[in-house]
Amino acid sequence: MIIKPFMMTLAATALSAIVPLAAAADKGKVELAYVEWATEISSTNVVKVVLDEMGYDVKITPVSAAAMWQAMGAHDVDGLVGAWLPTTHKEYLAKVADQVEDLGPNLDGTRIGLIVPDYVEIDSIEELNASADKFDGKIIGIDPGAGIMSKTEQAIKDYELKDIKLVEGTGAIMTAVLGDAIKNKEWVVITGWTPHWMFAKYDVKYLDDPKGIYGGAEQIHTFVRKGLKEDMPEVYAVLDNFSWAPEQMAELMTWNQERRSDPYVNAQRWVKENAETVESWKP
Repeated sequence: MIIKPFMMTLAATALSAIVPLAAAADKGKVELAYVEWATEISSTNVVKVVLDEMGYDVKITPVSAAAMWQAMGAHDVDGLVGAWLPTTHKEYLAKVADQVEDLGPNLDGTRIGLIVPDYVEIDSIEELNASADKFDGKIIGIDPGAGIMSKTEQAIKDYELKDIKLVEGTGAIMTAVLGDAIKNKEWVVITGWTPHWMFAKYDVKYLDDPKGIYGGAEQIHTFVRKGLKEDMPEVYAVLDNFSWAPEQMAELMTWNQERRSDPYVNAQRWVKENAETVESWKP
């Protein structure tokens, strides 16, 4: 049977699409760990998209903050782009500092603390006890391994919040409780951080922290296992160069809150629309 010219062209096109994929698989596997916070879902997926498109087989693994740092210390993963310093992850880092390399901040202008809706008539953590009944005696938190949770336990102790308890949960549960409370004009206090999409969606405020339990301004850092530079210099270079602005992260976080959105697909869109920024990360 004679194959028509257009069929031969089609076959050649299909083959050319397959060959790069096969070659790409030879570049090696990369594993990144992250905590399922809105910030880290956004940043980790962006890095995955960039490395995927460069030909690496990238796996991203969601874990608790404690497990993330343990995995880094044991070199079970290659890196992370969600280290909150100098306060939130200080204790975790101290345990594995000799096994990891700090590539510096990838985002400036972060902060953690306790957050309430704007209509709540208190402005400081010191005032929580007197209004405990209005908050149902609860601070709505996230996963128990998160640094902000240990800081909140410390705040409860140092501010002597005897009528307040910290409730464990997840980032999604926490923001759902916040949204329901705002809808009904109820008082609620949650653990929170900046940047976060909640600041674009709701009118909320941080409670003052006169004792400085939550620290001041923070940065989000990138860390890699020691030896990555020698093993995968191209991957190391991308992670070392990765840096973006809070408003860029906030844009992607907002997309991720849309119904049925896919963080990876959204990250692909973000990478495509911010090609100049992404190119600056590549070696």
